[in-house]
Amino acid sequence: MRAVLVLEDGRTFRGEAYGAVGETVGEAVFSTGMTGYQETLTDPSYHRQVVVMTAPHVGNTGYNDEDQESQRIWVAGYVVRDPARVPSSWRSRRTLGEELAAQGVVGISGVDTRALTRHLRERGSMRAGVFSGPAAERSAEELMAAVQGAPAMAGADLAGQVTTQQAYTVPAVGERRYSVAALDLGIKSMTPQRLAERGVEVTVLPATATLEDVLSAGADGGVPDGVFFSNGPGDPAAAVHEIEVLQGVLERRVPFFGICYGNQLLGRALGYGTYKLKYGHRGINQPVMDLTTRKVEVTSHNHGFAVDAVAGEVRTTPYGRAEVSHVGLNDGVVEGLRCLDVPAFSVQYHPEAAAGPHDAAYLFDRFVDLMDGVPTTALVDDTGAVDTTENPADSQKDA
Repeated sequence: MRAVLVLEDGRTFRGEAYGAVGETVGEAVFSTGMTGYQETLTDPSYHRQVVVMTAPHVGNTGYNDEDQESQRIWVAGYVVRDPARVPSSWRSRRTLGEELAAQGVVGISGVDTRALTRHLRERGSMRAGVFSGPAAERSAEELMAAVQGAPAMAGADLAGQVTTQQAYTVPAVGERRYSVAALDLGIKSMTPQRLAERGVEVTVLPATATLEDVLSAGADGGVPDGVFFSNGPGDPAAAVHEIEVLQGVLERRVPFFGICYGNQLLGRALGYGTYKLKYGHRGINQPVMDLTTRKVEVTSHNHGFAVDAVAGEVRTTPYGRAEVSHVGLNDGVVEGLRCLDVPAFSVQYHPEAAAGPHDAAYLFDRFVDLMDGVPTTALVDDTGAVDTTENPADSQKDA
């Protein structure tokens, strides 16, 4: 069945229907991971995005019932070049195409995803629509009107659309050492599991939780030993409520750890700005340097916004000093922050790393150390800020 992908700048790609038949709109972005597509599809951070897979062959291992990072597929649309005809995995229960169709996800196959990715890198992420079946037979003007009528990602407050509606608890594995209140901004299921493996009981709260809710989510209704902000979709500048909650946590000096969206919210809580990246980072092969150790780790990413800060600069904030702790080596984008006078740090990527890699798993240990009372400046042997003048210029800042 015929299908067409229409970008808001007018470029069109034709192919065949994949998954559900119909129409969908969202922000077109590309993911560079060669595997882990099931984790990508079920990551709530991809809400309202049409995901283009750069790997040419997708669906090889089918779809199973164990690797989901949430209860449903969140992508708005899916674009692949060559879907697997027959999956090959003993864990597979159905094909990827069958699961997309069952969950109503409109996709397109047979697209030159290399050309499409190059276009998005040069022009930037943009609104797009996937149309198949009768919807693909409409006029070019009607299709373009549908795409341009889609809401932009800038200014979007989306955490409330993907968060849990009720608080729930993930018990510690073995003896409970600490309790953590985790604000669900689009959390992946592997994240509380990684904490639980370290003896941490995690109470996951809705994004609408108040500061009082957070500060009473510890053991026996007391103050938690730590607070965690998860990944999630949307523009961090629009998350006014969540930023105010975080500022209350910082004022009370409760140990804090944030990832992805949580990193951006820590930046804004500290007084940094945020901006939309030209095409973002998405995939499981992104190199990042930890400036406190000068070690390079390969990491899992999914973000279209970043903190506007300068590596090597210590900034005075309402909560003491803060600095950039990690940078991306491809383009110099800020990938982590740490406070020097209050117990708080964050990274822009996903240390839970489902489906991998696992280079950044040590960050959960740092969070436990922080709850142990180790100050952020003593979590590692600090060799000083790295001179980033030779790093690539930040090519992702929109004009």
